[in-house]
Order: sequence, then C-alpha cells, then structure tokens
Amino acid sequence: MNRRQLGSTGLEVSEIGYGAWQLCNSDSWGGMDDQTALRLIDEAIDGGINLFDTAPNYADTKSERILGKALKSKRDRVVLVSKFGHTPEGPKEFSVDWFWKSLEASLGRLRTDYLDVLLLHNPPSEIYAGTDPVWAAMEEARVQGKVRHYGASLDFAVEVRDCISNTNSEVLEVLFNIFHQDVRHSFDTVRQHGAGIIAKVPLDSGWLTGRFDANSRFEGIRARWSEQEIARRAKLVSEIEWLVADKSELAHKAIAYLLSYDEVSCVIPGIRTQQQLESNLAAADCRLSPDEKMKLEDFWEQLTENGSKPIPW
Repeated sequence: MNRRQLGSTGLEVSEIGYGAWQLCNSDSWGGMDDQTALRLIDEAIDGGINLFDTAPNYADTKSERILGKALKSKRDRVVLVSKFGHTPEGPKEFSVDWFWKSLEASLGRLRTDYLDVLLLHNPPSEIYAGTDPVWAAMEEARVQGKVRHYGASLDFAVEVRDCISNTNSEVLEVLFNIFHQDVRHSFDTVRQHGAGIIAKVPLDSGWLTGRFDANSRFEGIRARWSEQEIARRAKLVSEIEWLVADKSELAHKAIAYLLSYDEVSCVIPGIRTQQQLESNLAAADCRLSPDEKMKLEDFWEQLTENGSKPIPW
C-alpha cells in the first residue's frame, strides 16, 4: 500500500483508507455483527490501511465504539478521523457547547486521548466565512492536545476555497468521484495552502462498482433516488464502459481516477464485506493513463455543462 503526505500536517496516510459509515450500520447498509467488523478492521490494517474515517452519527455511535475497541492496542499505527455537527440522533448542531460535549464523547467511544483529524460535518455555508466561534473552539482543542488537525467535510469547490481561505483548516474531506468532480476546480487553492484532501463517496454509493442497473431498487439512504434518477445513473455507467475495456474492475479505475490527482491524499471507500476489503486493497495497484484521466474530465464537463448542472448526490 502506497502512502502519501496528508497535506502539510506531517501525517503519512495510506492511499486507500477505511470509510466506516457502513461499520455495524443496520439503518442504511444492512448491518454487520461485531465479530465481522473487528475482523475487517484487523485485516485492513494488515493490508496497509492506516486511515479510519468515522463520525458520531454513523450507526448511532456504534462505528466509533467498534473502532475504539479494535484500535485501542494499535493507536500509534493509525490515523483517526472523526467529525462534529451531526448528532447521534440525526439533527445537526454546531454550537460551541455541543462541540465540546461531542468531542469528549467521541474520544471516549474511540478510547483515545486525541483525534488526528476532526472535521466539521457538512456545516451551513456561512460557517466557512471563518467568524463562527466553533473555529476558535477547534483551535483551543488543538492547543489542549485533543485534536491534532482540523477542517471540514464538504462537497463543492466554492466551499473548499472559502474554508481554506478563511480558516486554519489543514484537512478537508471532499465529495469526489467520476460523477461528482466539482471540487477539483478548487485544487489550485488546495495546493497554495498545502491542505490535505480525503476523497469521500469515491464509488458514488456503489454505482461505480458496476453492480447496479436501471432495475435496481434501494433501501435506507439510497432510497432517495427516484426511478428516473436510477435510470440516469445506469445510463452514465454504460457511457464509461470504455474504461474497463481492458477487463479491469470499474471500482478500481474509479479509485485510480481520484488518486491520479496529487492533491488527493487518501480515498475512503466503505467496507462491509471481505470481498469489498479485498477489492479496495487491490485498487491500490491500479493506475490511470493520462488519456483516460482527460476523457473522464471531459465526460463530467459535458455531463454537467461545465459543472453548472450537477447530478444529485
């Protein structure tokens, strides 16, 4: 497993990390027993993965708790990323009072004295102006040693630019995949500020594995897609079939596309099964040609009319 610098933080992270939203999550992802979760985490570390991304609202705090159990004796070998803003019950809350309560609760569940990275979890756009008191609280948490680095989880280039320019954020987790490329238009700002980038939803919630088609139907959070949107996504997958003409895996090429950008430090696909873990680890050996990268950029520019008409997440 190759490793990259996480921006200017000094942290070295595996190119492929572990997105732990699905970990023991029965609400949106079909569930997982504790024994399976602990085994997958151990095998991920054995495979070279060292960055684990979670949040208090993932599996109603179970994601953090199972990671805390699995990683307690391996804390010095991993980079732990968690978030603040979504309460375990669901609603968003970005007050300073809740920040401290949420941070202490996350540290307790993760069985650690500090987080390597703490991210605001998709806050309202006005928070990126940098004047909200939550930024001072995050800085104080860093001074206290409870957080080593901080930033935000966000979705669009304008948010990236505002967040980096107006705050002391060092790490951003961005929505980035073949169907959602808007954030790459902010990579000039990312380079200027030396920010570390973690790419979330790299497989577009499973579409970029090639497993779904126009007849697929979903439960949980993916039930948000209408039949028309499902049909559209299926058509988009068919339009990039040229990418796997060499008999490679679509998921591997999708991850390789993100890693073709030097600004991206780590990609965090979810892992629910042994097969998914093995596939994600195998993606580390896949690389994209410059021509393939350019064609995928052109594909998105035409699809969204240069980003003016993004497809819904």
